Amino acid sequence: MGQAHRDVVGDVLEKLSALSPRDLRFVMRGLTWGQRRELIERWHGWAQDGQCEPPGDWRIWMIRAGRGFGKTRAGAEWISECARSMPGARIALVAANEIDGRRVMIEGPSGLLAVARGHENPDWRDGVRELHFGNGAIATLYSAAAPENLRGPEHHVAWCDELAKWHRGATAWDNLVLGMRLGDRPRILITTTPRPTALIRTIRALPGFAETVGGTHQNAYLPSSFVEAMQAVYGGTRLGRQELDGELVEDVEGALWTRALIERCRVGAAGLGKPRRVVIGVDPPATSTGDACGIVVAALLRDGRLAVVEDASVETPPPHVWAQAVAAAAARWGADRVVAESNMGGEMVAATLAQADVALPVATVHASIGKARRAEPVALAYERGQVVHAGTFPALEDQLCGFQTGGGYAGPGGSPDRADACVWALAELLERLRKGRAPGVRRV
Repeated sequence: MGQAHRDVVGDVLEKLSALSPRDLRFVMRGLTWGQRRELIERWHGWAQDGQCEPPGDWRIWMIRAGRGFGKTRAGAEWISECARSMPGARIALVAANEIDGRRVMIEGPSGLLAVARGHENPDWRDGVRELHFGNGAIATLYSAAAPENLRGPEHHVAWCDELAKWHRGATAWDNLVLGMRLGDRPRILITTTPRPTALIRTIRALPGFAETVGGTHQNAYLPSSFVEAMQAVYGGTRLGRQELDGELVEDVEGALWTRALIERCRVGAAGLGKPRRVVIGVDPPATSTGDACGIVVAALLRDGRLAVVEDASVETPPPHVWAQAVAAAAARWGADRVVAESNMGGEMVAATLAQADVALPVATVHASIGKARRAEPVALAYERGQVVHAGTFPALEDQLCGFQTGGGYAGPGGSPDRADACVWALAELLERLRKGRAPGVRRV
């Protein structure tokens, strides 16, 4: 490698942190093969934050990230560095099965053989499932599907790949951990796309646990067209948040709404047609500062279903700001009514909207029971297939999934402002349908 090549790569490394993923892709395509090889060997100069070892005296490090983020590369680089710094080390490589382990962790484009430096020639011995490094370190491949093979061997460090796929995960994990007793500081790295499995929950609660996260969109080496296409199809959905953004999307115990239920109710907005009636649910801020204003638009469709069509909520707004947000939503959708909770300021909503020149009737409703109890009839309408979500509304859906049967809220934030607004809007439409009132649009 010539000095000129090294100088170019050094300049690139200094600028990488300031580049957007799109700009980084452009730069990488302009490098020669030799420059790319040099850059590969300077991993710690250009790795994403989520791919780098966290500080502190951690015992278990989990890289929880979306597909294509670079989890495998991070795992291979970390294991390679451990092998370099610990001659004679004993290393465990644990995959969901041997085929995945060999294909991804050993022989893959981001595996241990691919990330070896130019002067290194690690020797993969397939018959004994061992990768031998030049300094005597040995990495042994294990299958989580055969957990008994982990009973007995001792290791200094371990790399567990795609923990969410381990079918006999608890037994394999226990056997691995019981063998992590070599050296002064045994450590385990986990690289996985997140799923809310019992094993992942257990590990995240262990002492000495550290976590880094990342999303598909952060990998500058992926084609822009792929990232954009995935976001267009899956962005905001539970699958997208899990598989692309690396979120651990869990259901609350006893939840009125589950993620699976909402996904079953999701439809595209393009085929809805013109609604028969539109109402806006408003959950006004309880205080002048610090609270969000929930603003959710719901529609009665021509086929009799109800649809959530927009979450127009505003974070920590003064009254005139959220009033204008309600007015703008009403204009966009041709709404004929605003529904707000009276014991949280329904009269104030009417007065505030009037000051904003919103000429819509405001129906005030009084909540005499808990938030979750008043949401139960609406949740049942979802179960019956009577309600759909025309698009994705992640913040609203998180709050809906926090309502628990029998009362209580265990979702994000101190108050389910968006979910309350959604419940009021849908409850208004359900009540009108129950009473058999004509759904004609009324404008004032």
